[in-house]
Amino acid sequence: MAYREHMKSSADVQTDACNVRLVDPERVASVHARMPVEDDIVDTADVFSLLGDARRLKLLVALLDGELCVCDLAAITGLSESATSHALRLLRAHRVVAVRRDGRNAFYRLDDAHVRMLLDLAVAHTEHTDAIHPERSRP
Repeated sequence: MAYREHMKSSADVQTDACNVRLVDPERVASVHARMPVEDDIVDTADVFSLLGDARRLKLLVALLDGELCVCDLAAITGLSESATSHALRLLRAHRVVAVRRDGRNAFYRLDDAHVRMLLDLAVAHTEHTDAIHPERSRP
């Protein structure tokens, strides 16, 4: 089948654009008033970026069961101890995980209940949703 036969005409394509440009000033002002400051938006985006890496996310999901040392986390995730330590350093710098030292051993845990809640919600969302991933190629 020719390429043109697969293409939709402009009449077949739906857009999300507004047909009528109408701004609701009260609603815009209300949303604007509760909008976090720019630095907080950037920091939040950074957290989501950290969670967007499958290897780091695997570490965090492992920590949902409680505190673990680097060796155990490496064994669970299949990462090298070096890669695990590097990922944990990054997560710790952003206060996603916390560390407890016991002699030469370091034990990591989720930093607080907010991180746990974020992970629980994300995992629950994924478990009950069939996501469509247009960016992934299909066999």
